[in-house]
Amino acid sequence: MTVDMYFPASVREIKPEPDMSEVWIKGCETILIVDDEALFIEVAREILETLGYRVLTTRSGIEAVTLYQSRMEEIDLVILDMIMSGMGGGETLDRLKSMDPQVKVILSSGYSLIGQAKLIMDQGCSSFIQKPFKIQELSQKIREVLDQEKTRAFA
Repeated sequence: MTVDMYFPASVREIKPEPDMSEVWIKGCETILIVDDEALFIEVAREILETLGYRVLTTRSGIEAVTLYQSRMEEIDLVILDMIMSGMGGGETLDRLKSMDPQVKVILSSGYSLIGQAKLIMDQGCSSFIQKPFKIQELSQKIREVLDQEKTRAFA
């Protein structure tokens, strides 16, 4: 037996759901970018400022530690390159954590999350993002890390 059902066509316009992977999440916090590649710093600064963030930059771990020490009260998040000449990401993270055990750090690397990146993550990074990354991926990762504490407070 076959049952046929007929429904009237709707006159309402169908609005597609927004693709959340394409949504740029904005903010207003201060982010410190630590990377020894000038081009990366320039592009990341432009992206973050477009998203509404205040941006500070340094080109070495030593500069980052010095800047963080003098301005830690206003820095909400650090985006830290894993491989830098001089003081690398792991040592920079250790020094930042010695000043502020609650520092929020996103480790950034062209390498995957294995090997050295995994070791640095285990030292207390908040998150990891692999270069190159998409703007929406970066914006979502930043909000996840910045909003972690707020989410815990309401749990």
